[in-house]
Amino acid sequence: MKRDRFSNALSAGQLIELDACARCGECLKYCPIQDVTGKPSISPPEKIRVFREFIRATEGLKAIFLGSKQIDPVLLEDFTKAVFECTTCGGCGERCSVGIFTQRLWPMMRKEMVRRGIGPIGEQAKMPEAVRQQGNPYNLPASERFKPWLPKDISISHRAKLAYYAGCTGAYSAQPMVRGDVLVLSAIGEPFNTLSAEQEVCCGFPLFITGQHDLLEDLVKRLVEAYAERGVVQLLCSCPCCINIMTRDWPALYGKPLPFKVRHITQFVAEAIERGRLKISEPLAERLIYHDPCYLSRGVGIIEEPRYMLSRLTDKRLIEFQRHGRQSHCCGAGGTARKVFKENAYAMARNTIDEAIKKGADRLILNCPACYALLNEAQLDNPNRIVITDLMELVASLLG
Repeated sequence: MKRDRFSNALSAGQLIELDACARCGECLKYCPIQDVTGKPSISPPEKIRVFREFIRATEGLKAIFLGSKQIDPVLLEDFTKAVFECTTCGGCGERCSVGIFTQRLWPMMRKEMVRRGIGPIGEQAKMPEAVRQQGNPYNLPASERFKPWLPKDISISHRAKLAYYAGCTGAYSAQPMVRGDVLVLSAIGEPFNTLSAEQEVCCGFPLFITGQHDLLEDLVKRLVEAYAERGVVQLLCSCPCCINIMTRDWPALYGKPLPFKVRHITQFVAEAIERGRLKISEPLAERLIYHDPCYLSRGVGIIEEPRYMLSRLTDKRLIEFQRHGRQSHCCGAGGTARKVFKENAYAMARNTIDEAIKKGADRLILNCPACYALLNEAQLDNPNRIVITDLMELVASLLG
């Protein structure tokens, strides 16, 4: 019975993955937390080892027949911190010798811990109430979701086949990004709609990634039904975390196939450029470097579309980070870890900035609101400076 309850959080495949870890250490070279802390207790193999022991002590055969073993409170506290300090970027999984899908395993491990009353930590624990009250994890007024950045002269159709979802982080923390989104969509000329500021609630990803799943079904059903009522056939968003949960989890949370197709905005805009529906003025004479967001590249495999767009925006060859595409290095913004472990996040962000400068780039191009907010904040106290621009912000600035 206890094993069945446990499997509610982790799938049978994930239970096998926990036993499959070979502790080879290959993943340590690709863990951004290891880069900035060097703490073995936070390493992927150690988290799996301790979690395995935790399960055996509380739900193994011996525990079933003889009673659960008392877990050392200090060990449990350290382990909880390690699980919620992770950025869930999934870089370790890309190099895993036995193919563990860590980008999915870590969030579900968190869900199991929350189910047992352990975690999340600090500000992470406040997000469900903020989403319940305001519709966003930042606990900011729902009425202010669009006001600061949505241009008044942008035509928004009440009913259209195409819809745009701004998302919470873009709307509240990365406004040049979402402003660029709607300016570019407007320039393409296809009618599109958005929900009202009160209707466009959180996509659910911050709650999913911290293991706090109670509100997810309600959020998803509210959003899906609101778009369906407006006749939406295609839903666009620019946030990698949003597109990840929309494509991977919304159908299951909704209980049936979505009544519309979900796409990342770069897929739509790249097609528009290729078909001549979007005209770019003179390309930049700048050397650009592009950072692949973890949940866009590893998460849903969108790698080439942003690069195609950038090839049309500069007459210089695109510079690449040493690790890019599916191997990209987390900038530190993932997994809501930045809400609690800010110094880790800043250190990772500055590593990204420093490498971009070392590579000789004039401008660092981002494609994620969490990355955008973090890197701009981290650069304030960084001796090395570079121009940071969101991809759609850049496209909007070069419209002919």
